[in-house]
Amino acid sequence: MNSPLNSLLPLPRSVRLGEGVFALKTPCTVFCGACPLTAASIKQALESVPGSFWRFSDQAVQSEICFRISTEMVRPQSYRLLITQDKVDASAHDPAGLFYAAVTLAQLARLSDNLLPGCEITDSPDFPVRGVMLDISRDKIPTMKTLYWLADTLAGLKVNQLQLYTEHTFAYRGHEDVWNNASPMTGEEVRLLDSYCRARHIELVPNQNSFGHLERWLALPRYTRLAELPQGGAPLPWGGKRDKPTSLCPTDPQSLAFLADLYDQLLPNFSSGLFNVGCDETFDLRGEGRSAAQVRERGEGRVYLDFLKKIHALITDRGRRMAFWGDIIIRHPELVPELPHDAVALEWGYEENHPFDAHGALFAASGIPFYVCPGTSSWNSLAGRTSNMLANMAAAAANGLKHGACGYLITDWGDWGHWQPLAVSLPGYAYGAAVAWGYERNAKLPLPALLDCHLTEGFGGTLLTLGDVYLFCGALHANSTELFKILSSPRSRPLAGNVTFATLQSVLERVDAVAASLPPSGSVIARETGQVIRLLRAACRRGIALKEGGIAEERTRLELARETEELMAAHAAVWRLRNREGGLKDSLARMDSILIEYKT
Repeated sequence: MNSPLNSLLPLPRSVRLGEGVFALKTPCTVFCGACPLTAASIKQALESVPGSFWRFSDQAVQSEICFRISTEMVRPQSYRLLITQDKVDASAHDPAGLFYAAVTLAQLARLSDNLLPGCEITDSPDFPVRGVMLDISRDKIPTMKTLYWLADTLAGLKVNQLQLYTEHTFAYRGHEDVWNNASPMTGEEVRLLDSYCRARHIELVPNQNSFGHLERWLALPRYTRLAELPQGGAPLPWGGKRDKPTSLCPTDPQSLAFLADLYDQLLPNFSSGLFNVGCDETFDLRGEGRSAAQVRERGEGRVYLDFLKKIHALITDRGRRMAFWGDIIIRHPELVPELPHDAVALEWGYEENHPFDAHGALFAASGIPFYVCPGTSSWNSLAGRTSNMLANMAAAAANGLKHGACGYLITDWGDWGHWQPLAVSLPGYAYGAAVAWGYERNAKLPLPALLDCHLTEGFGGTLLTLGDVYLFCGALHANSTELFKILSSPRSRPLAGNVTFATLQSVLERVDAVAASLPPSGSVIARETGQVIRLLRAACRRGIALKEGGIAEERTRLELARETEELMAAHAAVWRLRNREGGLKDSLARMDSILIEYKT
């Protein structure tokens, strides 16, 4: 029989087998120490075990399970869990370590039906910060119930930071026209979530993009005056142009006044001392906008850095530490040493061959603290990109450790309508959390089985398999899949590469085979998996129709239109299982454009 010790997630640093088992009684007496906050977090972890009843005592000598701070544990967040036939003793360096000991104990209880195997576990994390950043601006904002569930889930994976990527989805006073239809996060909701996260040793970090990606703001006439390119038209590195203005003008003092107003409203709701100001993908700043003269005189990198330093001053004046995306400054390596040395660079990249090694070496040599930031590969994909995700996350961990990164941040985006359900992201959360906790011992863990033990209710292998069907389509893309492009692009776009009727039929047959093997279930994750299958089937059938005749026949168009209407209805239903109404209309509009195409 497989030992529950082999099914822990993340797998611990050291496990020494002992003798016998410790049988959890009803009730079982637990000593949590003198600190009320520490005791509360331990109780929260243990009470997640179904069917167990805990009696908490302030007397260690009378308790069967004891949690204590110990000077013998020297690494931050480290713990030692000793289980014998008579007693469970947990010792840790700090309150976070005690919480992680309780998380491990709770996992063992669930995995062993409350018969804990005799053992000694010694454990500590590789990265001091292990975070998840969820996009809540394109276009999906979770309900509070979902956010609480997410905090519980991440805490169970020993994640200790959460960010909610924000462009326009906080309810800023005086800016109602920007967020009015978005079902935004309010200050009260943030404060509640912040408190909930703190009780689980998760730092809720404020996140507000502050330079680029401000399309929702700058598209409105009252804000267009702040744009670097008010008329839009920023060239994109992957081709084409961005129609709407996207970046603030860095040489306009009113840009800083605008940001100061946002910061003064946002930051008081967070207890974290860190603040992610974004500042990525500032494509407008290429010498064609309002700052053109300064860009020509001093260079794009210098103009960017000067504005970043001004933002840094705003953050410092408000008693916070700035974090920012590192993609722009890394293009100007000579400027990296000039960054404020208390700022945290967020080194992001989402392909398996991203240069985490070279970029990490540059930040480290320049004395700039940095996180490595891989991604779930869920966005623009329909079902994820499993193989790419695993390689990307492993490379981030290996090279982050090599160059002394102080954090590991899993990013989960929602580009182009956030069509993928949350279930698609769960494998990335689990695997990223595992390699961030301990790279060497978790890089090759049995992910399908562990997902089903902890997160996916029997759908782990299915989600991983669906996440790799794109490999058989006949074309590969960075940051997307051909299947997503087929389903989201107008029929005037030619199919890419070696995509043929046969390759699309092969993908469809693989999806159908997975669907036929699914157990009957009405759970949320089952319904989300069903929606992933619908998305993949719709993409394949649209692609096949395009290959056969460009959707010229009326019968074909009517069949595809009916399927798209059903897909949109299911998308809305699955969306509402975890998310607010705001943003759904925009997400559906992207599908509706294809439906209109079928009907004309």
